[in-house]
Amino acid sequence: MLLETCTTIDIYEKNIVLPKHRWPASFKPEFTFTIEDTSVPYQVYLVVRHNEKYNYNNLWVNIYSQMPGDSARKNVYELPLATNEKGWLATGMDDIYEHRIPLTSPLDNLIFKKQGNYKFIVEQIMREDPLENVLSVGLRVEKKQ
Repeated sequence: MLLETCTTIDIYEKNIVLPKHRWPASFKPEFTFTIEDTSVPYQVYLVVRHNEKYNYNNLWVNIYSQMPGDSARKNVYELPLATNEKGWLATGMDDIYEHRIPLTSPLDNLIFKKQGNYKFIVEQIMREDPLENVLSVGLRVEKKQ
């Protein structure tokens, strides 16, 4: 008998569908989740779904994060979506691709220091506006064990 152990516990995932598969820079999806356990590390992922017509190998975003009692902080990310050698760096079904991109290194231990509500806002900052062929944007938070 083979026993498998889980190394993460999902605590939050929300995906926001983009109307007409277009992401205008003015549309900034917001995600709010509650952290109760501050003693364990977490992993936060940006989840992006697009179709095969997406024109770029990457995605540039600003991610604003706000901890309980603090003001929002902005981080700029260039998120790789494809390489010339491997193609899409995603799971795919038919012509739909889903990327689950860690916002911290898997080796980092992200510790939420305060209990309460955390808010993340995602803003696309690509040259193309609206950004075509993006189906949804989401945020996923996992508790590492």
